[in-house]
Amino acid sequence: MARYTGPKCKLCRRDGSKLFLKGNRCETAKCPIEKRSRPPGMHGFSRGRPSPYQVRLRATQKVKRYYGVFEKQFRRYFDMATRQKGNTGVNLLTLLERRLDSVVRIVGFASSLSEARQLVNHGHFTVNDHKMDVASYVVQKGDVIRVKKYGEILEYVKSQREALGNPSPEWLEINNADLSIRVVRLPVDEDVSVEVDEGLVVEYCSR
Repeated sequence: MARYTGPKCKLCRRDGSKLFLKGNRCETAKCPIEKRSRPPGMHGFSRGRPSPYQVRLRATQKVKRYYGVFEKQFRRYFDMATRQKGNTGVNLLTLLERRLDSVVRIVGFASSLSEARQLVNHGHFTVNDHKMDVASYVVQKGDVIRVKKYGEILEYVKSQREALGNPSPEWLEINNADLSIRVVRLPVDEDVSVEVDEGLVVEYCSR
């Protein structure tokens, strides 16, 4: 499977906003975007006012980078979103928000998406008491996600969640005693964690 192996902080600087790809480092003064907010490249070269196409492209790239998906996967999610009732842009973002690696990150079990994906891929989580090592699994209402009862992993996940302030999205119910997550409802527009104009994304993908 393809994966990006270049400097992650350059992606944030290119988008001009934090994508939280480096976990806790993004919250500190060491975050490169705090020091150099200009785009990467020689002297932060800019071609002036962006074109309408560039604005839509940048919004789409931001979503793909934030959720760690590439073009083929992203197109699949977009096709799924167009077949659902309601706003296509909101459907797309909520589908991405429901990915298992995304859920693990937003509840604070991991400090970054790459860390969350690694934990899932290594089989440290179960969904409805069945081992789940597919990071792209889309959670459904009623699903229960649990950390496998390995001492070191349990302690690590617990410490990460405490360090991040025990985040608790409204559409998820977190049990801090056994570190389980229950999907009480599907996310809506207000629950999406990435700040982007979904209309621009839909316009780009529909061109």
